[in-house]
Amino acid sequence: MEEERVVILAGGRGTRLKEVTEIMPKPMVLIGKYPMLWHILKIYSHFGFKKFIICLGYKGEMIKDYFINFDLMNSDFSIDFSNNNKIKVLNKKAHCDWEVTLVDTGNKSMTGARVKMIEKYINEDNFLLTYGDGVANINIRELMSFHKKHGKIATVTGVYPPARFGKLVVDADSNASQFAEKTQLHEEFINGGYFVLNKKIFEYLSDDDDCVFERNPLEKLALDGQLKVFRHTDYWQCVDTLRDLELLNNIWNNEKAKWQVWND
Repeated sequence: MEEERVVILAGGRGTRLKEVTEIMPKPMVLIGKYPMLWHILKIYSHFGFKKFIICLGYKGEMIKDYFINFDLMNSDFSIDFSNNNKIKVLNKKAHCDWEVTLVDTGNKSMTGARVKMIEKYINEDNFLLTYGDGVANINIRELMSFHKKHGKIATVTGVYPPARFGKLVVDADSNASQFAEKTQLHEEFINGGYFVLNKKIFEYLSDDDDCVFERNPLEKLALDGQLKVFRHTDYWQCVDTLRDLELLNNIWNNEKAKWQVWND
């Protein structure tokens, strides 16, 4: 049976992180010494999903360059300038058995249009979809099993949003009866990305630039009873701001990254 593909939306401008994204696409911001995109691929490949389709847009050439030069960027190598600049990789430090398809989906396309444009590369009944700016310790195999069991068109992973500030509980006399620093807000689920979709989803999409996946398509799926939620109550974090990026780097550099589900 053909392995389901993972589609990654990597074409947006990331305007809320403009301190970094003015010079690189958001999925290429570094967590440690690796781009966020690398972390996301490592999560999926740990669960056996190793075929990826990356929807490119803003500064997509930087993502192409990264994968074209992947072995060189992650290895020691020598160049023999006396022999037609022959390059010899000395030791591959980041062995990966991925298959990565890079697709230009335009600079101005919204998320739904980008997904529609990769329809021709989807041969399987189902595929996975996520954004290029979020990490989590979601069990992708359990997510896929949940999707196949309920038989609907779409599954979205519901997550609890992390608190951006410390929570204070204050009584009538202005006493702080509780202080909780940066806990998670267990109030209601939000869209955490990490979708599984049946290829019937393409009937809900358009290749018009203004087709936003999270608006009419998902709203109509919900009205049609074709959208299920996979609840994930453990670690999830997206990168919207420089503060979020600094948080993830601090966690990674201190070897406390819960999203590192892989062992190598």
